[in-house]
Amino acid sequence: MGIPRIPLGKWVEALESWLENHVQPLFDVIKMVIGSVVDGFEIVFQAIPAPITILLLTGIAYALGRWRLAVFTAVGFLLIWNMGLWDPTMQTLALVLTSAVISIVLGVPLGIWCAQSNTVRNVVTPILDFMQTMPAFVYLIPAVSFFSLGVVPGVIASVIFAIPPTIRLTNLGIRQVPKDLVEAAEAFGSTPVQKLVKLQLPLAVPSIMAGVNQTIMLSLSMVVIASMIGAQGVGSKVYQAITQVKTGVGFEAGLAVVILAIVLDRFTHHLVHRKGRGSNV
Repeated sequence: MGIPRIPLGKWVEALESWLENHVQPLFDVIKMVIGSVVDGFEIVFQAIPAPITILLLTGIAYALGRWRLAVFTAVGFLLIWNMGLWDPTMQTLALVLTSAVISIVLGVPLGIWCAQSNTVRNVVTPILDFMQTMPAFVYLIPAVSFFSLGVVPGVIASVIFAIPPTIRLTNLGIRQVPKDLVEAAEAFGSTPVQKLVKLQLPLAVPSIMAGVNQTIMLSLSMVVIASMIGAQGVGSKVYQAITQVKTGVGFEAGLAVVILAIVLDRFTHHLVHRKGRGSNV
């Protein structure tokens, strides 16, 4: 006699059906908001001529990392423009930035809450483990069910997959603030809010920025996967190359993703470095 099978799949499908029947208006609002944010980023990025955008990004790169980063940024984005992938790259950048903004808005407060309460941390940590180890493709199924095809389910799946580093490193950064400094702030009569805003968060900024860096990189890794459910951008070019076995097209699109990833990584890395030096002064 075999062990009775636990119908986990049926329970999940029942929960999905219940959510679709009772919470769909909320999902429609979320879809409208996220879609508007992505569209707003795309309009801004595509309204500015490519040469001006490249000059602006090169200037930011020089301010952050001097001439080496500036040269790489200029050459990299000029190559993307030359390959005819400028608009898809801007669409991808809009998707990634939207995912990053949502992850920061949700992840930083949750990380602060985890740092303030061991109970919350103990509850949230296994959930984060689950979110990071579950195959990313699985997130596409409920995302499509609740938000239909398009860029919005891609953003939702990216946020679920990419938000854990922001939460973890925000929690870690606040917990690593020296206890003697915290005790000194308390001795001078600081309220919990003052202690958090004026002491803990400023010292935790390098750790928080490192979490944001990882979140952006993980969002970029979801670009191709999100294209499978209708998200536009460079990922759709890669997916098209896979389905049509076009190696050259796939290489060019993949190179655009690599350039974008390196530039975003270097930008956030230098921001972390600067914040780290500032906190040590």
